[in-house]
Amino acid sequence: MLKSVGSADEQVDRVDVEAVNKKENRTLYQARIKVFPKRVSGTFRRLKWYVMALTLTIYYITPWIRWDRGPYAPDQAVLVDIPGRRFYFFFIEIWPQEFYYIAGLLIMAGVGLFLVTSTVGRAWCGYTCPQTVWVDLFLVVERAIEGDRNARIKLDKGPWTGDKITKRVSKHAIWLMIAVATGGAWIFYFADAPTLARNFVAFDAPAVAYATVGILTATTYIFGGFLREQVCTYMCPWPRIQGAMLDEDSLTVTYNDWRGEPRSRHRKSVSDGLAGDCVDCNQCVAACPMGIDIRDGQQLECITCALCIDACDSVMDKVGSPRGLISYSTLQDYNASTRDAPKHTGLSSFIRPRTFVYTALWSLVGLAMLYALLTRDRLDINVLHDRNPLAVVLSDGTVRNGYTIKILNMKAEPRTFSVSMEGLIGGSMTLSGNDAAAARSFDLDVAPDVMRSIKVYVSAPRSTLETEETGFRFVVTDKAGDETAAYDANFARANR
Repeated sequence: MLKSVGSADEQVDRVDVEAVNKKENRTLYQARIKVFPKRVSGTFRRLKWYVMALTLTIYYITPWIRWDRGPYAPDQAVLVDIPGRRFYFFFIEIWPQEFYYIAGLLIMAGVGLFLVTSTVGRAWCGYTCPQTVWVDLFLVVERAIEGDRNARIKLDKGPWTGDKITKRVSKHAIWLMIAVATGGAWIFYFADAPTLARNFVAFDAPAVAYATVGILTATTYIFGGFLREQVCTYMCPWPRIQGAMLDEDSLTVTYNDWRGEPRSRHRKSVSDGLAGDCVDCNQCVAACPMGIDIRDGQQLECITCALCIDACDSVMDKVGSPRGLISYSTLQDYNASTRDAPKHTGLSSFIRPRTFVYTALWSLVGLAMLYALLTRDRLDINVLHDRNPLAVVLSDGTVRNGYTIKILNMKAEPRTFSVSMEGLIGGSMTLSGNDAAAARSFDLDVAPDVMRSIKVYVSAPRSTLETEETGFRFVVTDKAGDETAAYDANFARANR
């Protein structure tokens, strides 16, 4: 049984506080307000069209590009061959042990993103991020079917009529087709595209291919069609990180309130100097895909797409005011500008210590990778000494050790190698399963892009072995070229 503690007044006060807290908790989170971005035209909108066309073309076309590597390697230019444990990129072939190239590319991508952000803000988010590109593509479909901003708002608020159902079904059907194409294009990077396409249509492709297409279809359809700006605001970590990349010399989309305030809808007040250039038309808000008002200052949601600049410039042209009320500007220039003495950014955003450090680091990693790529060996050798027994004594008194030699041919062509030994006075080799006489070298054929493992027995007179272990070297040489690989091994002397 519960007991009430305290006076009646204290209990009433406690109830009132709890009621207030419950009421406040109910209003902590606001339901999503749909954003209906208006289509605008201008420099940055055209740039976004070009970037969208370029990125989508690269994404969809790349798996179908052919690259002749000879009869022993796939002819797909870009291929992530998981079963064969290879990554092909035009003339470059990456093996699993060369994963440091992928790590280097990731480092370059990260440093490059820091460089871009520190100079021109979130340009990646506004122009090339997959979420931005596919949302733009989905909006093209939406506008073509439902109309521009006002028509879409009216349709969304209107009752469900035959016309509304037809438009919504058509829109979502095209969205799904785009989403399926997105997932379908992705799987072609992991297998021969023409072959996988035929098998996929014939329902003869691996189950993982259908599962991948299904997952990417769902994510593209949901993220691009429904969540949109919510992904950038709540799911992506970059808005939180990018603050550390910006400083007073970074270019960002800025509302120049020193010129625009106070706002007025009457041009006479503006022309008389009683108000700023902002006519409070809200076109910048209507054009924003994130649904924010750039006049409120820098905000986490802003992806720096600069569509508000195009929208504002078109209004300024109509009212006879100079462009640039909303523009790319640095915090340093913004603070130093006045209506009578505006300050415009030159190259200071790009030429400063931070950008030099990022550029130098990016270049250093790139040059190191290029050097490693141009000087890397396409031949590798690894040797395993038999552990049990380490050595045996033959009937003629010689000591024999067994070794497993693994020769890796990393070229897409068959090669013949000469396997020889250096050191170990009086030593000789015999290839397991080969009746040839013992010798200090033999020839070995290795298929293209494979590792061949062989068992070799090395023998040496006991009288030449002065210590428990004697060092010598296996040398593998390409007979058609000058590429050589070596491995330092030890020869164990038998105890008796």
